Amino acid sequence: MASDKRRHIPDDHPIRRLFRSVTEMSFEQIDLRDRDVMRYVADLLVEFVHIDNLFRVRDAHGKRLEYLTDMLIELTEQGPIDERETRKHIGDYAMFIVGLYPESLTRRRRAVSPEYYIAQGKESYLIVAEMDRSKPTESLFRKLSAQFEYCVTALNIEKTVLQDPFYQY
Repeated sequence: MASDKRRHIPDDHPIRRLFRSVTEMSFEQIDLRDRDVMRYVADLLVEFVHIDNLFRVRDAHGKRLEYLTDMLIELTEQGPIDERETRKHIGDYAMFIVGLYPESLTRRRRAVSPEYYIAQGKESYLIVAEMDRSKPTESLFRKLSAQFEYCVTALNIEKTVLQDPFYQY
């Protein structure tokens, strides 16, 4: 079950400008200039600044789920509205982890390959696109699925940029 309580950062907050700027720069380095995808990824980074948003999928008892396998199991107990939100979150979470913290996948109690996360992220975005058929968001989620690896590469670049001492202050 996806938690309905999201913490929101205002649209005019400086962290949004920072992430949009750095995301645009990293996407340009890999020659991916899709504005919709860039904005989505930058907004995802802003959303996940709050840990509650990163771990918003919960089980029936309210316990946060930190592994994709657990999130996928939780899908079997959800209705279509919750399924769409959980699928979207799985795509977002997979992209975020593989793009910024791939080393965490092998250090976990349940070590998994980055390829598994990539496959699940792509599939989840594609399922969201199918659920959004004939809606304006269908195209965005198809692109996120098709360009998933490029987004991960851009996030890898972004991580390196953000580790620069300039951004540490």
